[in-house]
Amino acid sequence: MKKLINDPADVVSEALQGMAAAHPDRLRVDLENRIVYRKDAPRPGKVGLISGGGSGHEPMHGGFVGLGMLDAACAGEVFTSPVPDQMMAATKAVDAGAGVLHIVKNYTGDVMNFEMAAELAAADAGTEVLSVVTNDDVAVQDSLYTAGRRGVGVTVLLEKIVGAAAEEGRPLQEVADLAKRVNDNGRSMGMALTSCTVPAAGKPTFELAENEMEVGIGIHGEPGRQRLPLAPARDVAAMLVDPVVSDLPYQQGDSVIAFVNGMGGTPLLELYLMYNEVAQLLDRAGITVARSLVGNYITSLEMAGCSVTLLKVDDDLVRLWDAPVNTPGLRWGA
Repeated sequence: MKKLINDPADVVSEALQGMAAAHPDRLRVDLENRIVYRKDAPRPGKVGLISGGGSGHEPMHGGFVGLGMLDAACAGEVFTSPVPDQMMAATKAVDAGAGVLHIVKNYTGDVMNFEMAAELAAADAGTEVLSVVTNDDVAVQDSLYTAGRRGVGVTVLLEKIVGAAAEEGRPLQEVADLAKRVNDNGRSMGMALTSCTVPAAGKPTFELAENEMEVGIGIHGEPGRQRLPLAPARDVAAMLVDPVVSDLPYQQGDSVIAFVNGMGGTPLLELYLMYNEVAQLLDRAGITVARSLVGNYITSLEMAGCSVTLLKVDDDLVRLWDAPVNTPGLRWGA
């Protein structure tokens, strides 16, 4: 196992220490509870936004804490949900009287622990909490970690759009309704060229031959729809775009945010090449790309591969997407 680590047991704690040291202007980090906070949270009158999940998907979620996105993110062990006590502490800390929205990816541990945290925060401090669960992955209905579809790339787009709405001072129910609308209008699918190695395991999660790829992979190394011979990028793009487009379905005349995400081990050279193939497929389908995002934003450690996310948008969603954001992982207009 070749990794830039000290002890596998200390990876998450030491990474959070590094995040605190790198971004003291934007973040404060509770190392004991493994919570990343926006430096100026809580902000009076603003709905607090919290997400979280297992580590190993960076920059999600801690890298999306800051102006225009999250107020706090809870970090679990690698590919392991945070515990309810973390989430409760974060919920209480960012509540400035306007309530708190939990943004939860559809993984069994995340959903259960966020539900418990909401109940505890309400009982302990009277905090009003609403939740939205993202479940945008069209690849499989159930997996090792979920009942129902997995939450993947739409989570990033949702955190940005809903973060902008909360920044405007919209009330909790309106922010939650917006989050549900974003989730309902987004779909994703991913693929892998290699596995990844969880530090505590010390060996790859699964094996792929040099001439194989896994289509429909999950972000924790869950198996996908099928294992196929390696194919050119144009064919891979079609394998991802076609199921996404047909699922909502997206139709001629729709406008979308098109998001090509790297899984951690794929260079931008290849991601932009993939985006070009995706853009051509969308153009032929009569779907307009209103905005795009290309890069490593929701990763699986060092896994090579990518995912495609499409979010159907209107003028209001585009305006919220364009609003200023200043986080370690996403920044413009600020």
